Amino acid sequence: MTGDTCREPVLLTPGPLTTSARVKAAMQRDWGSRDPDFVRLSAAVLDRLRALAGGGADHVCVPLQGSGTFAVEAMLGSLVVPSERVLILANGAYGRRMADICRRIGRDFDIYEVDETVTHDPEELRRRLAGDPGLSVVAAVHCETTSGLLNPLEDIATVTRAAGRRLLVDSMSGFGALPLDMTELGLSAVAASSNKCLQGVPGLGFVIARLDELDARAGAAPSLVLDLRDQARALLGDGQWRFTPPTHVVAALAEALAELDDEGGPAVRLARYRQNRDTLVDGMRRLGFRPALEPGLQAPVIVSFVEPEADWYRFEPFYDALTRRGFAIYAGKMRALGTFRVGTIGAIDTGVVERFLVAVEAVVTEMKQKLIR
Repeated sequence: MTGDTCREPVLLTPGPLTTSARVKAAMQRDWGSRDPDFVRLSAAVLDRLRALAGGGADHVCVPLQGSGTFAVEAMLGSLVVPSERVLILANGAYGRRMADICRRIGRDFDIYEVDETVTHDPEELRRRLAGDPGLSVVAAVHCETTSGLLNPLEDIATVTRAAGRRLLVDSMSGFGALPLDMTELGLSAVAASSNKCLQGVPGLGFVIARLDELDARAGAAPSLVLDLRDQARALLGDGQWRFTPPTHVVAALAEALAELDDEGGPAVRLARYRQNRDTLVDGMRRLGFRPALEPGLQAPVIVSFVEPEADWYRFEPFYDALTRRGFAIYAGKMRALGTFRVGTIGAIDTGVVERFLVAVEAVVTEMKQKLIR
């Protein structure tokens, strides 16, 4: 499905990922950042992203030049004032990263952390919020890329809303495929990026937020470049970014969004990703690799596999041998388990996954034979 030459590696990673030929081609034109054509293109992209999030007229999509973590830091810095305290839900590296951000930018926080293979208990969340009136904001990760774990966003939102608190969501690895309606869920803000389920290229983070909440916290951001309120007001004024935009990335994202519509929208894309995941998990099980998560917790975005406890296996030669065969995977990121990760998103289908499984089988055979020799 990649539509590209077979000489290009297939990125079985959660972003950057394999993009289509049409998305790559969209970057062949140069754009003037203040040219009316680019201003219109940028506005159309931001409107489409806001609609994908279920945002209404009272929401605004604020873009930032940088990776998804830029967007998460901007969200926390612009929507949490120093007098507020955040309850961070963590069950992986990206929940813990939000705590690192708060620590660095001087935002008070508590952390409710559970094991990387389980989700948070809604009743425990309810108890913590009821017992501590000083917690005014909850921050959660939609899909934890550390493991591929899908967190119960609807349950978290229900409890947070009932407690009268605001909810900020990192939907980096879910936005554009996993169901998300911020109006229905009552979310204050959602952060995401161009290069994951949207299937664009890296370089653009964005936050969809309520404009009144940004205005109410004008001046709160500890950073000039990561000030969502000032960026939003500039764009609403004359359509201009405050600083040089990544024009080629925006053009690629515009094409990626058109590609998403042509595919049938997020629900159809999600179905393809699920087929990719199921094909991958079934095939890897046959080859002796065990997923780190229970099936009910496994998002169709990236799968962590437990590393074999066998003499023939070491990750570096395993990775290198797969790369030589045209497939790039990710090293593991879980604390308690030795794992490696395989992405199931991007411009790929089950045919690509099946070719990957053939490559894995060949690599396993090759590594075992080298051990015997």
